[in-house]
Amino acid sequence: MYRALYLSLLSIIFLLSSVPGLWGQQSALKTNVLYWATTTPNGGVELGLGRRFSVDLWGAYNAWKFSNEMKLNLYLVQPEIRFWPCRKFEGHFVGVHGHYGHFNIGLIPFISGLKDNVLRGDLYGGGLTYGYHWAFGDRWGVETLLGCGYVSMKYTKYRCSECAEPVGAYTRSYFGPTRLGFSVIYILR
Repeated sequence: MYRALYLSLLSIIFLLSSVPGLWGQQSALKTNVLYWATTTPNGGVELGLGRRFSVDLWGAYNAWKFSNEMKLNLYLVQPEIRFWPCRKFEGHFVGVHGHYGHFNIGLIPFISGLKDNVLRGDLYGGGLTYGYHWAFGDRWGVETLLGCGYVSMKYTKYRCSECAEPVGAYTRSYFGPTRLGFSVIYILR
C-alpha cells in the first residue's frame, strides 16, 4: 500500500514537472505548524500553473512510538487545485481538495472514546478550501486555510493495541471541516 501511494505521488510530480513553462513559474515548499503540534511530520510542494492557478501536493506521516502505548500513527495525502483571484502566492485563494489516509490511533488518555480503544482504518473524501497567504519578503510566507467537505471512514475498533481483539467494524461518513492549516512557506524561484 505504501509503495503504491509513493509511486502515485512521484507520478503526479513527474507529470506536473513536464508541463511546458512550469519551471518558469513559482513553486513553494511548506509545512503545517498545526500538525507538528500533534507530533506529526508533514510537508508539501505547491507548483504554479499560469498566473492564477496552482496545485498543492501535501502529506503527513506519523510513525512515532510513545512510551505509554498511546498510538497516533497515520499517513495522509491531500492534493489540491487552487485559484488565486489576483496572483498566485498572494492574498486570498479558493481550492478543491481531495484526501486519503490510513490511521492507527488510540489509547489517548485525554480523548474520550479513545482512552481504552484503538481504531485502525482508512479515510477518503474531498471538499472546498478557502485560505489567505501573507508574503514576507521575496521568499518567505505564511498561509492559513480552512477546508470543508466530505470524509468517509472505514475502520475496525480494537480493545487494546497488541491483543488484536476486535470490538467491531464501522463505516462513518462526515460532512464538516476537513482541512485546517497554518503553514510556513518558502518560495522557490
